[in-house]
Amino acid sequence: MKILMVLTSHDKLGDTGLKTGFWLEELAAPYYAFKAAGAEIVLASPNGGQPPLDPKSNEAAFQTELTRRFEADTEATAQLAATLRLDSVSQADFDTVFYPGGHGPLWDLAEDKASIALIEPFVAAGKHVAFVCHAPGVLRHVKAADGKPLVQGKKVTGFTNTEEEGVGLTQVVPFLVEDMLKAQGGIYSKGEDWASYVVSDGLLITGQNPASSAAAATVLLQHLAA
Repeated sequence: MKILMVLTSHDKLGDTGLKTGFWLEELAAPYYAFKAAGAEIVLASPNGGQPPLDPKSNEAAFQTELTRRFEADTEATAQLAATLRLDSVSQADFDTVFYPGGHGPLWDLAEDKASIALIEPFVAAGKHVAFVCHAPGVLRHVKAADGKPLVQGKKVTGFTNTEEEGVGLTQVVPFLVEDMLKAQGGIYSKGEDWASYVVSDGLLITGQNPASSAAAATVLLQHLAA
């Protein structure tokens, strides 16, 4: 089993002067779930190399056993420092793809032609695709085989408007994940803010927030084993 994980290369939080990137737990929790299942994991990002870590995700309040394990794991951190360029990977080489979130993907991956050109063939080939927290935002321009938005008519979730409001970034982000998924015709639902909530519909798996990372990975692995 070979799993591709796609991370953001974007590190600027709008015009705030603050840094953003990927959210560490959303990488670490699925990474070790996949490792435990015996999967080979490949990391990629639009620019390749070391993707930017959202510094907030490494603050004490957001650290977990798995984020600390990842940071102490020399093999994992070396792999992270050498992600492949996204335009160099092909769905044909992987069984599935998983997109961790963080705010970064809303700026780069949501508009990235290589990302769109990766996700669409995964779905066309009948392979599962998974996105957690802000990562469902990368589906903004992704189409199904019939040319309609991939999320149209699909049960989906993603970072809620109230969660975005809770972190004070409603006016900073280029778009709100919840609003975009609804506008694209997705059948959007959510759990409690900050609690684990995962939705699966056909080949599409989405998780609401960082707390949903491990559960989204588990659901994906269950589908792969079926």
